[in-house]
Amino acid sequence: MSIQAMCRTVVSAVVVLVMAVAAEAQPDGPKPSQLGSVTQEVNKTVITLKYSRPVARGRELFGKLVGYGQIWTPGANDATELTLSTDVTINGQKVPAGTYTVWSEPGPEKWAIILNSAHPVFHLRHAEVAEKDLPRLTATPRQATHMEALAWYFPVVDGRKAELVVHWGTVVVPLAIEVP
Repeated sequence: MSIQAMCRTVVSAVVVLVMAVAAEAQPDGPKPSQLGSVTQEVNKTVITLKYSRPVARGRELFGKLVGYGQIWTPGANDATELTLSTDVTINGQKVPAGTYTVWSEPGPEKWAIILNSAHPVFHLRHAEVAEKDLPRLTATPRQATHMEALAWYFPVVDGRKAELVVHWGTVVVPLAIEVP
């Protein structure tokens, strides 16, 4: 056997060993931020969100864990994804059909909601895809009862309109969706 062939064999064996060790190192227990999703049909338009659900665990969330003025995906792990089957209007802005990652820039009085056409994207990588941002949406947060695990849901669905909210801790951020 030539030296090159032996080196290839050794490298292959090392790669297999590293992969086996890495596979065993994966925790068997549940992830701290479980995967969640919500789908709603509004006037034959299907709206779906896929996201991971971070848990508050007694932490002070907005202004501390999630800093005001800092871009964050409302979720964990991979960035939250929003899929629209048709064009819609969200908080007064037209949004074409497609799949977007969802980002936010929280503030005590106003939030910027950012939809981005890059997906999938890891939740800490917005700066790498910022050139694909759509114009920002503005949302006004409101107070609510405590929600331990972050949740996206539709508390209002009526004909051609729906309200989609993200709720974590005592903060709810609403998005008004209109379907043509």
